[in-house]
Amino acid sequence: MNDMINTIDKGHVGAIMLLDMSAAFDTVDHSIMLDVMRRRFGIQDEAFNWLDDFLTDRSRAIRSGENQSDDIALRFGVPQGSVIGPKQFIEYVEDVDSQFEKHHLRHHMFADDMQGLASGPPSCAPAIASSLADCFTDVNAWWAAKRLQLNAGKTEVMWYGTAAGLRKRTAGSGSVCAGTEVVEPVFVVRDLGVWIDAELSMRDHISRTTRACYSHLRRLRSIRTLLGHGVTVQLVCALVLSRLDYCNAVYVGLPAVTLAPLQRVLHSAARLVHELKPSDHVTPVLKDLHWLPIKQRVDYKLCMLVHNVSTGRAPIYMSDMLTACADVPSLARLRALSSGDYVVPRTRLKFGEGAFAVAAPQIWNKLPCELKATKCTATFKRSLKTFLFNSAYNTN
Repeated sequence: MNDMINTIDKGHVGAIMLLDMSAAFDTVDHSIMLDVMRRRFGIQDEAFNWLDDFLTDRSRAIRSGENQSDDIALRFGVPQGSVIGPKQFIEYVEDVDSQFEKHHLRHHMFADDMQGLASGPPSCAPAIASSLADCFTDVNAWWAAKRLQLNAGKTEVMWYGTAAGLRKRTAGSGSVCAGTEVVEPVFVVRDLGVWIDAELSMRDHISRTTRACYSHLRRLRSIRTLLGHGVTVQLVCALVLSRLDYCNAVYVGLPAVTLAPLQRVLHSAARLVHELKPSDHVTPVLKDLHWLPIKQRVDYKLCMLVHNVSTGRAPIYMSDMLTACADVPSLARLRALSSGDYVVPRTRLKFGEGAFAVAAPQIWNKLPCELKATKCTATFKRSLKTFLFNSAYNTN
């Protein structure tokens, strides 16, 4: 989202290609996996023998009650639900990034989910589509060499930008040739459970989230009298609040009217817990439950991410998005040097302030200096929630 928002802030349009793999974890070749571990990661001796033993002569069976099927040999694949299986898969495929870099595409990978992004002025849309098509061809060949298979039929492409920018795009440049398939662009894509639309309004994702939350609230309401207060709070947190908080950093910068449906869900959840009528005032209940409003929940998530950056616990790609004021020589004489602040990049459009690289420093810099200086994550979490709670409800 940071990359996509930056593209729009420059006045450009972009395209994101989401690649789909067929049974990715189940088709890993053990001999190639062991070769990758030895050759690329330098694993050898006892460690290599341990991994070899883990992969070799695996079998599986299905048990139902007292009945069990015959063992079936597993000559391919790594167990997706195991501790080491996902890590092995990442080791197996991590050098696919060379194919994206070859075509100068930004890319993001999470296990078997991969996305490639290209952007430029609207007039460059045909060249962008061509780059995506060429990249797909090379990635597909790379996968084939690893005995994996891309599913061109489920690969998606979405063009994104402002409404005006998308209209300026050259006619007929929207589709992308993925092997023998022609992938037509869609308006909304689903990436790791988040629905992203072409204008990055997030309205579709918010609509789907609220529908899922209300569905759970209706089911809980029918058995509320049987649950009791404590169990109801736990179920609401597990089934509703977890959905409101999932990837909620993408909501930063959205107008209040767009976030209003999420806030209404929070109010409905609080009324359910305390068995209130729809007309009852809900703010005292939110205070009693110590639930932050939606905007403050987003701020909490962003501040936690920046805290991880400041304490060295964040991944490199996230740390690279932020620049500490103390690392900028021209700011050495300013008070920001000792305040723990981060540089807030300038943007061309108001929309650009929704990028993580802009929004996160803005929110972080507003925190008290003693809070920003806290290194213990548990202490920081408690203090941050107290600070945001007091700010939201004007309490001391």
